[in-house]
Amino acid sequence: MELTMKINVPAAFFYDTIMRSVLADVKQQTNQELAVKELQGFEYEKTFSKSASATVKIKTLVENECYEYQTISSKNNFTVLYRIKPLDDERVELHYSESMTSRGGYMQKLNDAFVGVIWSFLKKKKFKEMLKQIESTYRYQQQSQA
Repeated sequence: MELTMKINVPAAFFYDTIMRSVLADVKQQTNQELAVKELQGFEYEKTFSKSASATVKIKTLVENECYEYQTISSKNNFTVLYRIKPLDDERVELHYSESMTSRGGYMQKLNDAFVGVIWSFLKKKKFKEMLKQIESTYRYQQQSQA
């Protein structure tokens, strides 16, 4: 899935919002409290359910510009990339991409492709809603400070 959108928030606000989420996930999964500067190259085990877990590896971290991570399970590798391009002091263009490589046999790859097509629309919709919530939070904070 690939998506490029303009978002009405500063690059630093968007990046900080994503990093707070990452740090909260690390804390929840590992009970470690890290600083953003410690995340580059950090790996941890993430539990999704009693029978599903994966290794999360933070691959790329460039302040206010880029965040990339990889989730590695026994069935596939899932890579997510956020590229943040400031348009001005109050807006960014976000390029978001996801890619998956299946490790299973033919049936696993076929299943992953089928599920990817089915869920792609819903994932895009949910992702766009999340971005609108980030914008809303930013506007609320700006109004509260005025």
